[in-house]
Amino acid sequence: MAAAQGAKPSATVLVPHASSSVRWARTRLAEDLANCGVPRAVVDDAVLVLSEVLSNALKHARGPTRPRPASPSLSALGGRGLSIVANLAADWGVREEPGESTVWVVLLTAGHGRR
Repeated sequence: MAAAQGAKPSATVLVPHASSSVRWARTRLAEDLANCGVPRAVVDDAVLVLSEVLSNALKHARGPTRPRPASPSLSALGGRGLSIVANLAADWGVREEPGESTVWVVLLTAGHGRR
C-alpha cells in the first residue's frame, strides 16, 4: 500500500496479476495487522478495503482508466468497490505517474473512517 500524509509503509508486497492474489493478500494483511495488535474491527475494514482495491486493479489495470467511485444501478453486479473504500477510509485518493495509477487509503485505528 502506498503511504499518505507523511506516513511510511512498513511493508511492500508485490503480487501476481491473478485473482488468487486477492485472497493471499487479504490473509497476509489480516495476519500482519493482528500481530501488531490492531483492533479486529480495523483489521476487518483494512482487509475489505484491500480486497476492493486489488479486485479493481485486476479488473481495470490493463486499461487507461482513472479509479473513481461509480453510481451503479440497484441491479448492477459491480461498481460499488470504491464507494465501499470511501465509506471505510479516513481518506483515500489516486496518485498518477506516467503509465501508473496508485490508489492509496488511510485507515485509522480509532473512529473507523467516515461512518
